[in-house]
Amino acid sequence: MSSTVSEASNEKPWGRVDEDRTVYVREGDNERAVGSFPDGTPEEALAYFTRKFSDLEGQVTLLEARIARGTAEGSVAETVTKLQAQLVEPAAVGDLASLRARVEKLGGKAAELNEKQQAEREAARQEALAKREAIAVEAERLAAQPEASIRWKDTSLAFEQLFNDWQAAQKNGPQVAKSQADALWKRFRAARQSFDTARRAHFAQMDATNKDVKQRKERIIASAEALAPRGVDGISAYRSLLDEWKNAGRASRKIDDQLWARFKAAGDVLYQAKAAEEAQSSEEEAANLLAKQALLEEAEPILAEKDHVAARKLLTAIQIRWDEIGRVPRASLRDTEAQLRKIEDHVKELEDDHWKKSNPETKARSEGLRGQLEDSIADLTAQIAAAEAAGDKKAKAEAESKLATQQSWLAALGD
Repeated sequence: MSSTVSEASNEKPWGRVDEDRTVYVREGDNERAVGSFPDGTPEEALAYFTRKFSDLEGQVTLLEARIARGTAEGSVAETVTKLQAQLVEPAAVGDLASLRARVEKLGGKAAELNEKQQAEREAARQEALAKREAIAVEAERLAAQPEASIRWKDTSLAFEQLFNDWQAAQKNGPQVAKSQADALWKRFRAARQSFDTARRAHFAQMDATNKDVKQRKERIIASAEALAPRGVDGISAYRSLLDEWKNAGRASRKIDDQLWARFKAAGDVLYQAKAAEEAQSSEEEAANLLAKQALLEEAEPILAEKDHVAARKLLTAIQIRWDEIGRVPRASLRDTEAQLRKIEDHVKELEDDHWKKSNPETKARSEGLRGQLEDSIADLTAQIAAAEAAGDKKAKAEAESKLATQQSWLAALGD
């Protein structure tokens, strides 16, 4: 290939290369030298400066796209200004006039975008300010709760979350004017400090109350535990201690539950003794019921007796043995007493009939009953003395009850 090329082969629509490899760009009716490329072919020289134009055009195209999408940075106006400066006399070959026109249009769009972005930033700042205002207001609301209704753990967690929200807004959110942010932070900090002060005072008071209540209830527990040797006889005193317990106040739930478990255990000892006694008494009453039912069968013939003296003698013997047997289960008491009362009513009817027919002061009748009662009374008196000597309160009480009954019968017979 010849080292000299024709002028036609060295020209493009927007530029040309002369024989000494100087490259020119056409701008309207004029042309301007943009540089030289002595070491390459004319085609390479034009290609080099055409690429320069393509680079500029790429920057403009990219900026157009960013402005259209609204993703251009806040300094977009400066970028447009720089492009305009680059396009005054660029060392590039291409449609510079068209590129300048495109950049000129970007100037207006950049201004619009900048205005829009400023509005958005201001709206974001206002939103961020409102969010921090809401955090401060909520903190003040939490701190202003009446102490009696505060849920301390939940409120502490709420303050912690508000603090985290504040930090997140400060780190990731739009910038807020320092004066405004500082004023809101002071409100939040004051509310949190107020709550922390109240919380410390509350738990200090709770600790003092727990200590005082624990000491009082420890004394009550000691008194309750000391009742164990008294067994059933200690129940009345334990109930009095229970009233003291109710008036001693309440500690924290954990402490109060532990103290109550000890106090209850002391009471359980007494009530277990009562249960054992009642179980024994129940067994005795069941045996007594069988004995009284057998006695009623034995007394059944009295209903056929016509002689009031014989009937009374038989009935008195039955009544003495009846009382000696003792108590029966409450559920059977009415029925057994009713059966005995039926026999007693029969004897009374016989005596009433005799009263109408003869002198009720007959000595034979009186002496027979009197002798049996006097013997029984003497025996019961001896039982009372023996029970007292043995310290058997229960046996003594039962014997005294029977003695009173039989003494009343003796008194009814008269002299």
